Amino acid sequence: MRLTEKRIAAALRQHGYKLTPQRRVVIGAIAANSDQLTPADIYRKVHQEHPAIGLTTIYRTLEILARLELICELHAGGNSHSYTIGAREHHHHLICSGCGAVVNFSGHHLSRLEARLSQETGFEIEGHLLEFTGRCRNCQQND
Repeated sequence: MRLTEKRIAAALRQHGYKLTPQRRVVIGAIAANSDQLTPADIYRKVHQEHPAIGLTTIYRTLEILARLELICELHAGGNSHSYTIGAREHHHHLICSGCGAVVNFSGHHLSRLEARLSQETGFEIEGHLLEFTGRCRNCQQND
């Protein structure tokens, strides 16, 4: 289940961040879209009505929201990231390299793997990101 704008605002306040008008606009732009958006996409969505909001503000807001796990940061190739409203629980992504569709999934015993890796390597794991890329059923059928 996706987080709502209201819950994101509450989480920001809970972590000591102010809910500025600029942050509210960026959150609204992400929440109003079910697809993933790049920072440039968000800029285009907000700039006409809010020309004072620049890309730097958008990047800073995205960084805060991603760090607090309120939005999902998708790394679907290249240096460009895209973002979507986060789910309430930690999850991972299947990303279609054809159409860009994203499917969230969770579980699958990753906590056991994380614990084993930490024990075997002595590495203190602080978090993880798992994404699989491939082609969704629709793109496979359209080939």
